[in-house]
Amino acid sequence: METAAESNPIHQKTLELCEGILKHPDFNSLRGRVDSFLGNEAAKGQYNALIEQGQFLQHRQDTGGTVSQEEAAEFEQKREAVLGNPVIRDFLQAQEEIQTIQQFVGGYVAKTFELGRIPSEDDFSEGGCGSGCGCK
Repeated sequence: METAAESNPIHQKTLELCEGILKHPDFNSLRGRVDSFLGNEAAKGQYNALIEQGQFLQHRQDTGGTVSQEEAAEFEQKREAVLGNPVIRDFLQAQEEIQTIQQFVGGYVAKTFELGRIPSEDDFSEGGCGSGCGCK
């Protein structure tokens, strides 16, 4: 039985968009790089340790503390090791590509509501903050 939401044209077009994303030639590569990272406990641990250390150091600075040169050097060394890990590097690149797609799709939807029409490329190059707020 079909629900009212499933028969809604917006719902249908959204499903078609999702299908188009899934069928895109780059989708499996993006998904594979994310899955490779998520399935690699050592890479996740290395990445999470860096994130936690970065948050700790940032919190210390935000609360008036200082970060020693040794701590900064240790953090930088860990960061270089993380970026040198191909599983993590591929994951981060895939994450950036996915975010770009999400921002592109979201931007067009937001502009459609803002303008009341399908936006053109020119609608995105008029300046402003880029978040659909309407500022110029």
